[in-house]
Amino acid sequence: MGSAVKLKRLFASMREGNLRAIFELLMEFLLLLCGLVCVLTTLAVLFVLGYETFIFFKKVSFFDFLTDTQWTPLFADKHFGILPLLGGTILTSAIAMMVALPFGLLAAIYLSEFASQGARRTLKPLLELLAGIPTVVYGYFALIFMTPFLQKIIPNLAGFNGLSPGIVMGIMIIPMVSSLSEDALYAVPQNLKEASYALGARKLLTIFHVVIPSAFSGIAAAITLATARAVGETMIVTIAAGQRPTFTLDPRVPIETMTAYIVQVSMGDTPRGTLEYQTIFAVGSSLFALTFGINWWSQRLARRRRLDSACN
Repeated sequence: MGSAVKLKRLFASMREGNLRAIFELLMEFLLLLCGLVCVLTTLAVLFVLGYETFIFFKKVSFFDFLTDTQWTPLFADKHFGILPLLGGTILTSAIAMMVALPFGLLAAIYLSEFASQGARRTLKPLLELLAGIPTVVYGYFALIFMTPFLQKIIPNLAGFNGLSPGIVMGIMIIPMVSSLSEDALYAVPQNLKEASYALGARKLLTIFHVVIPSAFSGIAAAITLATARAVGETMIVTIAAGQRPTFTLDPRVPIETMTAYIVQVSMGDTPRGTLEYQTIFAVGSSLFALTFGINWWSQRLARRRRLDSACN
């Protein structure tokens, strides 16, 4: 109904020769078209994933998919348990977040509260350069440099392992955590800090009890995006983790993540339409569900935090 009215307005403006009105209406239609493209693309992705996953689960038990501890769809003795791939994904992502969170948050606090304007303008772009390095470079850095370095410290560390790519992934997402968190910290109103100082609180106490809680929503968003980025990382784990679907939480041994398996099957050796080929859609749906759960939990946590702050 609204589009029909806009079309009538557009034709009327064209008859009247009102170029400004024509331009505004055309821009409205262009923005609407862009929004529809985004929505339709998302729906198309969900349809393809859902359709192929449905076909997969017509042949494979959903219970076995969730509980079996072996993942061997490309072998003669086929098992379709997602737990080894899920464990590898969670392991590398957890290691990455253990690296990125402390360094990223501390860097954000320094840039927001301690650095001068000149230092902030210089250090922030330099830190964000880490995000511009191709992930393939990070993958070979993990394999060629980080793994041999860690083997000198951890003698039982395998040539392909979960620790090295996890650490390098953490280094890669530090800019995401620091930049978004710094923006959230910098946006905290100055009067809140001054009120804390007026009550006798020192700078560190003000930062950890006033500034960080006030910027919690922005920090939670940064953590969520960084976690989703770590979960969805492909090239680093494909190159350095080993592509061996082992159900373990030991970071010293070769593992395989969900994204690495999708790359392995998508290389072209698996015939299209086979059960082995359809496993990538089942794994992709699991990956989508995992990232969706992370985003949902983060939004719920931020909403609860805002409600608690409003009540207090």
